[in-house]
Amino acid sequence: MNKEALEAIIARQKPGAKFVVSAEMLGMNMVDFDLQAKRWVEENGPGFTTTGVPFRKVIDGQFLIQRLTLVKNT
Repeated sequence: MNKEALEAIIARQKPGAKFVVSAEMLGMNMVDFDLQAKRWVEENGPGFTTTGVPFRKVIDGQFLIQRLTLVKNT
């Protein structure tokens, strides 16, 4: 995962703001992003909480998380 890209996206947000992250935004392939996104849904991430239903895309017959809506922690 491109930790610097994630930190830059989070830093641009105001506390309590909803924002979206995707595999493309973090320079990740879909499979790796799906695995990371599932961890964030279960445990939340560094500086944010997941919200809503993850947007999924079918790739090779599998539903993979393509993007997540997050809320920046205050």
